[in-house]
Amino acid sequence: MPLTFCRSNELVKVVRVSGNPETKKHLEDMGFAAEALVRVVSVQNGNVIVNVKNTRLAIGQSMANKISVEMVR
Repeated sequence: MPLTFCRSNELVKVVRVSGNPETKKHLEDMGFAAEALVRVVSVQNGNVIVNVKNTRLAIGQSMANKISVEMVR
């Protein structure tokens, strides 16, 4: 599911990053690589704030839709 579908305080694992090569590289450089664990802080109007690699990041809806995640149980 896309990152924008997550709820606040959920822990998810990145499954896939899509987009053109430049977008994929940019997201991976920010920490959204496959298998990375991400804690969702909040989602508002599709914009997402997350904790990834001990860093809080805000990303827009279009970028968040390119990040496919799965729930961590």
